Amino acid sequence: MPLKVPAIVPTPAGDSRLGWPSGIHQLKAAHAIRAATKVSSAKTKIAIACQGGGSQTAFTAGALKALCEAGVADEFEIVSLSGTSGGAVCAVLLWHALERDADPPWRQLMDFWQDNSAQGWAEIAFNKLVVESVRMINSGLLPTFQLSPSSAASRSSMQFATMGLRENFMSFQKLLEAHVDFAEIASWGPRAKRPILMVGAANVTSGRLTKFISNREPIRVEHVLASCAVPTIFPAVQIGEDVYWDGLFSDNPPVQELIRPSSVGAQNVPEEIWLIKINPTRRETVPVRIDDIIDRRNQLEGNISLFQQLRHVEMLNDMLLSDAFRPEFLCQFDITAPVRIPKSFSTSPDRPYHIPCIEMSPELQETLDYESKIDRSAAHIEHLVLDGERCARAFLRERARTVAAAEPLVAASF
Repeated sequence: MPLKVPAIVPTPAGDSRLGWPSGIHQLKAAHAIRAATKVSSAKTKIAIACQGGGSQTAFTAGALKALCEAGVADEFEIVSLSGTSGGAVCAVLLWHALERDADPPWRQLMDFWQDNSAQGWAEIAFNKLVVESVRMINSGLLPTFQLSPSSAASRSSMQFATMGLRENFMSFQKLLEAHVDFAEIASWGPRAKRPILMVGAANVTSGRLTKFISNREPIRVEHVLASCAVPTIFPAVQIGEDVYWDGLFSDNPPVQELIRPSSVGAQNVPEEIWLIKINPTRRETVPVRIDDIIDRRNQLEGNISLFQQLRHVEMLNDMLLSDAFRPEFLCQFDITAPVRIPKSFSTSPDRPYHIPCIEMSPELQETLDYESKIDRSAAHIEHLVLDGERCARAFLRERARTVAAAEPLVAASF
């Protein structure tokens, strides 16, 4: 198949946004020609970022499964995976499967979520009791008793309430260790091999936003537990001298760190970031009931850091389009175009680097509330997984259409 060379579009003098200053014109042209003459087997480098959201991240598992089934690895090079909380769990499971050349790689994800679902009458009854109790408390129908998850009273009551239930259902650490061989990961040591894995958490005492990255240290079960440590549900997780809470307070999920060469390696800067999003951006009505207010507040909190990061990457992309960086600097990282990312808001102006994200169908989102993030009923998990599969397949179609339409604009600028 003949190769298509991007058009090098001349622009009026003085147009610093689209024009090429004479000192770097030839190098920009070389970049464009090099990009066009890559062999046909060259793959687009992508990073997959997985937002947190408790049980709702079964949607993420379904999305990752569909991406694997669609043969994404045949066309794209997954250079990194990132996640926070439940998104981190899904990212770790897929990363571990890819590192072990598991076939199919999504099987580990499905096994985990099946094991995490309530099984048998006792677990089903316990799950329903917890979900409905929290729902009634958040609706103001039941009084709330605040107990620290680290307190002796909290631990004792939980042990009593869960007697006879499966260990993997009641111990999150045991569940993780049943599906991820952390001893094997420790034996690998720091892993520079693609994909790089990044797990977000928040340091409780220093306030530092922390990333545990596989090319710096072996990923441990404590790293995942830290990323999932919702402070009202789980005790803070101590790692060395530091103590961590849920990654919701950090980066949900890590995005801008995925384009930082010092974090992922100069050759692992992605050309696209594929976001699997749990918290909806929009709500059609103003929440009035207290439970709706709690739900919407949680959604907004979960999106704050994400939108901040996307805006930061957008700013860098616009600077690239304006020739704000020295060509010799960009050459160090093989950067010839902006990183494709999703919009923060659908009403934002279109840019040539915008692509869609993977997010829940409106029909499913309308049925979910805050309490659904702790619901582990099998039907709920299955519904989320299936919606994730459908939405990921729709994303692949829409992404292909969007990129095809935007390519001439990107090529003309670079």
